Amino acid sequence: MLYLLKTICSQIRRTIMERKPEWLRAMFLHQSSHAARISASKVRHLMNDLHLNTVCKEANCPNLGECYAKQTATFMILGSQCTRNCGFCNVTCGKPDAVDPQEPDHVANAVKELGLKHVVITSVTRDDLPHGGAEHFARTTEAVRRENPKVTIELLIPDLKGDKESLDLVLASSPDILNHNMETVARLYPAVRPQARYERSLEVLRYCKEKGRGLLTKTGIMVGLGEEIPEVEKLMDDVLAVGCDILTIGQYLRPSMKHLPVVEYVYPDRFEHYRRVGLDKGFAFVASSPLVRSSYQAEDAFSACKQKKEAGSL
Repeated sequence: MLYLLKTICSQIRRTIMERKPEWLRAMFLHQSSHAARISASKVRHLMNDLHLNTVCKEANCPNLGECYAKQTATFMILGSQCTRNCGFCNVTCGKPDAVDPQEPDHVANAVKELGLKHVVITSVTRDDLPHGGAEHFARTTEAVRRENPKVTIELLIPDLKGDKESLDLVLASSPDILNHNMETVARLYPAVRPQARYERSLEVLRYCKEKGRGLLTKTGIMVGLGEEIPEVEKLMDDVLAVGCDILTIGQYLRPSMKHLPVVEYVYPDRFEHYRRVGLDKGFAFVASSPLVRSSYQAEDAFSACKQKKEAGSL
């Protein structure tokens, strides 16, 4: 009887947690199709064969079906266990995996097999490794470019504790875009990113832009965690001040009852407001919509920035 009661309570909590507004549920349904499931299956099998992780799966990304259907994925290197335990993230925090020395070649082979034009490479945070695993980022970038000389490469890096030697190792591999996510507004950092600092993440973006010699820089945030509109606009000013070119804004979705609750499901018109404000303030590209994630339509963002560079407006 007690077990049954606990099960019913658990189901009720899950139902409440998963209850989303109609317009958001409609977006999820739009992303799902038979063709998407077939292509997703192909990508999953390739990832399994090459012993690779994708942030799409580990972070439970809502765009997984759409991106897999286009035969794209964000590769997550350095294992599947993170050394930090952020309140919003579905990636597992636990004992870190051993670094696979073959992983750079496996990523390069997957990029080739999928015929990607633009690849995004990220990682779990590895505070246990020298330089936070920066050398592995560099080796992976170099392997991908060696096997796929025409591909453009975007690196989505952790803060690497703000260590400049670590950042230099990443920058030396010459990625086309360097992405580091701010994730949320300054006031919410203690609750959302307790092992990170707002100012340190800004400094990572500033340093990479300054040292990157024409490098495009990018950041992303979630909304719905209790931030106010002026705080989001202040964050825009802060990241623009350190030279950031691209901004992504998406709705925070609670992965489980153990994670931070959703304070608000932000209406699509406010996302459009953020997009217009961001462009007016000076970002080269802004992706702002409930299901937008950091790597969503990454190739489109790169192409838009490239066109602006060629036109002399960036």
